[in-house]
Amino acid sequence: MGWTKGIFLAALVLSGARWVEAQSGYSVEIDLEQQTAYLIRGRRIVLASPISSGRSGHLTETGSFKIIEKERNHFSSLYGKIVDRNSRTVVADADADMAVPRGGKFIPAPMRYFMRFHAATGMHAGYLPGYPASHGCVRMPEQNAIVFFNAVEVGTPVHVFGRTARTRQYFRYGPQPARPLYQRPMEPRFDPRFRPPVIQNRVPDDWD
Repeated sequence: MGWTKGIFLAALVLSGARWVEAQSGYSVEIDLEQQTAYLIRGRRIVLASPISSGRSGHLTETGSFKIIEKERNHFSSLYGKIVDRNSRTVVADADADMAVPRGGKFIPAPMRYFMRFHAATGMHAGYLPGYPASHGCVRMPEQNAIVFFNAVEVGTPVHVFGRTARTRQYFRYGPQPARPLYQRPMEPRFDPRFRPPVIQNRVPDDWD
């Protein structure tokens, strides 16, 4: 467990944190450094979800916010892709104001289970490449986005904190499985936890 996450969890359990407004209500904590979003009820973590936040040049803003809109089938008004007359992708990461070829069209990016909390920024279901890659929104796996979407409501507190990793080599170890009591110790150079991260170059299938 990273020191940032450890400090956060300790503060959550031991203090009456300012961002928990009601003992029975939900709140959301988004740790940009650990690339994790926490759904919290009272002082209990209900769900910790991996995320992909805004990349360099489109960083997700930190601060204390509240949910201001929920939309199950939301589409971006700013980003998407451009296809030609045969529906072949011409520009995979397009802005809405880009020129469209004759017969082609701009297709807005899908952002299902959208939970807006600041300006055009929100949480929603989306592709996670393993590092910050969005235009500012907070992507999470769809099954987790559904849980967050069903739990929060307009007015739910959202606290975004931490420094965004500025490299595609971002890697989160996450919780490790417990070892058998009598398992033979493993040298660090053979321990899979210390292997170099695998860098994925897959093109995202949404464009927020």
